[in-house]
Amino acid sequence: MSEAEIVVERADSVLTVTFNRPRQRNAMTWAMYEGLYQACEQADSGDGLRVMVLRGAGDRAFVAGTDIAQFLDFESGRDGVAYEQRVGRIVNRLEDVTIPTVAVVQGYCVGGGLALAAVCDLRIAGRSARFGVPIARTLGNCLSMNTYSLLVHHLGPARTLDLLLRARLLAAEDAHAAGFVSELCDDDEIDKVADEVVGELRGHAPLSMWATKEAIRRIRRAQLPDGDDIVARVFGSDDFHGAVRAFVAKEEANWTGR
Repeated sequence: MSEAEIVVERADSVLTVTFNRPRQRNAMTWAMYEGLYQACEQADSGDGLRVMVLRGAGDRAFVAGTDIAQFLDFESGRDGVAYEQRVGRIVNRLEDVTIPTVAVVQGYCVGGGLALAAVCDLRIAGRSARFGVPIARTLGNCLSMNTYSLLVHHLGPARTLDLLLRARLLAAEDAHAAGFVSELCDDDEIDKVADEVVGELRGHAPLSMWATKEAIRRIRRAQLPDGDDIVARVFGSDDFHGAVRAFVAKEEANWTGR
């Protein structure tokens, strides 16, 4: 992994993780996912850290999903299951971080990026932020049961269905109105607002905040069903394989339902 792909910096009691592929809208490579996992380990090292902040380099994206080129080698639905399990390990590790986590979002926050933002405790967004998983018009794949659970947990079933079936992108104002975004501001004010929120968190009782995080995490995961059969069927389909090739070639996908 190039050191520039993900940057982890500590300033006093705050650990900041920056996804740093701005030309690719910070699309995640496997090395970046693993770098995030290690950052979570650092956050829980007990070395005086109080807040973890995630953000994307530049102003075009927080994270625009997983790098699509990584799907070209998929041969069957088993590859899709393995992929979702691998990403799920990172998403769950981020949700398990014991100190408060804050996602600072400008531009696109889609696909895997939306999952990462959703497991953070708070989300601060500039007005340029757009949230969604438009796979119904791009790759024709599906989400893990864990990610579906996260979206329903935050947005409710009706809004989640509308977002996914229509392949919509939720504007920052709508995400704020839904309660998904904690603080909404102009993009040129986002650093100031983020600093204010982080300052609040640094001054609060660590165990009280941990207990709140842990309780809500347990409630969400308590009734999480298995969904590997869903993932295997969709990732093993002709539609998915054809759509990946079409996406890379910048062509239009042909949906057959098979």
